[in-house]
Amino acid sequence: MPVDPNSHQSSEQDALVSSETTKVKHPRRFLIGGASRRSFLGRASLFTTASVVAGVLGSPLAYKKREGIAQAKEPLGKFDHNNLREKAFQVRTTAAKVNREIPIPPHPTNGDEAKYANKIATDTRGLPHNQLGEVDLKAYQSLINALKSGDPNEYEKIVLGGKRKLVQPLTPLAISLSGVNTCQLAIPVPPTLDSAEQAAEFLEIAWQQLLQDIPFSEFRNDTTNSLILAAVQDLNRLSAFKGPKQNGRVTPELLFRGTAIYVDASGKTAYHTLPGVEVGPYVSQFLLRPVPAGTHSYPQLNRVPLAIPENSFQTNYDEWLLVQNGGESGRKIKFDSTRRYFINGRDQSEIAHIPPPVYTNAALILLAKPVKDNPLDGGVGSPYNPSNPYNKSKTQAGGSGTFGPGYSQSLISWVAPHAIRAAYWQKWYVHRRLRAEAYGGLVHNNKVNKTNYPIHPEVLKSEALDRIYSKYKSYLLPQAFPEGAPFHSSYPGGASVSAGASVTILKALFDENYVIPNPVIPDPKDPTKLISYQGSPLTVGGELNKLAANIGLGRDSAGIHWRTDAAASLALGEAIAIGILRDEKLTFREQFEGFTFTKFDGTKVTI
Repeated sequence: MPVDPNSHQSSEQDALVSSETTKVKHPRRFLIGGASRRSFLGRASLFTTASVVAGVLGSPLAYKKREGIAQAKEPLGKFDHNNLREKAFQVRTTAAKVNREIPIPPHPTNGDEAKYANKIATDTRGLPHNQLGEVDLKAYQSLINALKSGDPNEYEKIVLGGKRKLVQPLTPLAISLSGVNTCQLAIPVPPTLDSAEQAAEFLEIAWQQLLQDIPFSEFRNDTTNSLILAAVQDLNRLSAFKGPKQNGRVTPELLFRGTAIYVDASGKTAYHTLPGVEVGPYVSQFLLRPVPAGTHSYPQLNRVPLAIPENSFQTNYDEWLLVQNGGESGRKIKFDSTRRYFINGRDQSEIAHIPPPVYTNAALILLAKPVKDNPLDGGVGSPYNPSNPYNKSKTQAGGSGTFGPGYSQSLISWVAPHAIRAAYWQKWYVHRRLRAEAYGGLVHNNKVNKTNYPIHPEVLKSEALDRIYSKYKSYLLPQAFPEGAPFHSSYPGGASVSAGASVTILKALFDENYVIPNPVIPDPKDPTKLISYQGSPLTVGGELNKLAANIGLGRDSAGIHWRTDAAASLALGEAIAIGILRDEKLTFREQFEGFTFTKFDGTKVTI
């Protein structure tokens, strides 16, 4: 069952009543002198049984017998409320102390911001720039001054280049009351501007743009598609490409599949292909199957952009510079009149642009029982994680409060803002890495205006660059969105850190080894329909990892993020979720040994 839509409203009402009672010690005086009868009656509609017991109208246990009112009696089986209140305080205090003891790790940068005085390796979009796209240094300093101060008034003094606003630089300074706080988690140092790895990441995005209209069903090792084969050949010649490989080589089936990057206490970085992400179709089952939402069910048919030249943005230099300065081109995406299932990179970009509630949908698909006579039914009927304490109970079942259907959905909502705070803290206060669209401007100016920006030579030797120029008459990186990237820096990715956190919650609550029954794929002949998939078994864990990768790398497909943005974000989101799960475990009364699941690096963990 989905979460009661009124549950949070009730909490807000109780909180409102509680806040009123702190101001009022004498209800009768409140009625006559403090407010009008009408305003009291409005408030009275909010009173709950709990608030009456709490003393808003006087404790019923304190009432004296008088005319028309019976003497109140002790409830049967009276519970020790003071003990529960004290335990709540102890649990909250313990969680706070445990989180405080987590050390703050080093947060090194790649040094590019200090290295380049003109800030060409730093995200400066939204500020004023010169004709080459180099930032006005006084405007840039106004941003740095605000970030160093933490004073909300200083942020209002940032000098912008256009009407578009920066995206929430104050958000990371919010204090999280659950899990670890933003500065307590580290991510790897991103590649430097002049590195071969940055060059490889740029070329992978360029190939994603060039391949955006080719169905993922053609990304097979036996493909004859010449463009897919050209992309594989080009990526294999690169010295520092970190995407998934088989026996050290990129293959058509591994193109644009998901990875995660971890950093240990010594600063050593490790790259991992997500478990299960290389198995079967590119698109996760959780982005294809119908969503069974209580008495409703709806197919995941998406609004998709048309495959037309007008839907490629910032390929014109004037438009590119306008967007860098915070301007708006006024252009809009043109959409197909027919909705369909997710089949290619262009579709993937738009799903990652304005995503549906994909993680709540995934929970609904996991929870619903499959219909035997309907192989295309959405539900998979996944068992709960074997560690769920209600699996063995003879008399009880989990629910919205703990371990049940509503609980899974509420935790997904709960981790999202915490994940964003962690991502934005790294974006604004540590790395400030440039966006891929800005790197494309450096490449274009080197080729056209003979600038000497420190771009690794492997970029200039790529077939992808020649193909982009042939198609668009510029060397700029085509963008899927008219506005380009959001106005916060690239590293790490906000959508990906939310994906990492949400998927970790789902893996902690459901049986990740459960094989999904009746898997589906879009019909290659008619992508408005689904057909049965025949191939290797697909597990819940693998398809959840694939879901996170599809969303994260969809931002790459749009041209606004790098592979390392998504890969580092998944590990960061996972760490945020683990911190919240650790706090949650302290609160349970059930006999519970801990959440057990497989991390994005393939290791098992118990929280």
